[in-house]
Amino acid sequence: MSLRPQVAIDPSEVEISAIRAQGAGGQNVNKVSSAVHLRFDIAASSLPDGVKERLLATRDSRITQEGVLVLKAQQHRSYDMNRADAFARLQAIVDSVAVAPRARRATRPTFASKQRRLEGKNLRSDLKRSRGRVSF
Repeated sequence: MSLRPQVAIDPSEVEISAIRAQGAGGQNVNKVSSAVHLRFDIAASSLPDGVKERLLATRDSRITQEGVLVLKAQQHRSYDMNRADAFARLQAIVDSVAVAPRARRATRPTFASKQRRLEGKNLRSDLKRSRGRVSF
C-alpha cells in the first residue's frame, strides 16, 4: 500500500504510438516496432488543477513547451510490456506531484544557538588576529 494517494489517469487522454527501438537486438530490432512513445497533454487532461500546475512547474526535460509529457519506453522486447512500463512511469510522475508540499513555517534561532555562533566568530577572530606581525 502506497502512502501517496493515486490520481487516476484516463487512458483515453494518453496518445501511444509504436516505434522501433534503438540499440542492439539483431534482425528483430529492425523489423518489429516494440518501443512505445507515450504523449500526455497535461493542460487538456482531467487531472485536478493543483496537480496540473505542480506538474507543469516541474523542471523536467520530458515536458515540452506546449505542456505535453513525452515518455519513451523501450526496456522490454514486447510492445505490451513497454506500454505497461510507460503507463507505470506516467503514473509515478503524476503521483510524485499529487500531494502539495507543506508550507514552511519560519522559525527564530534560539538564544543558545546565537551565543554559540558568536563564540565561534570570536574564536576565529582571535586566531586571525594572532597571525599578525611579531614585534621583538
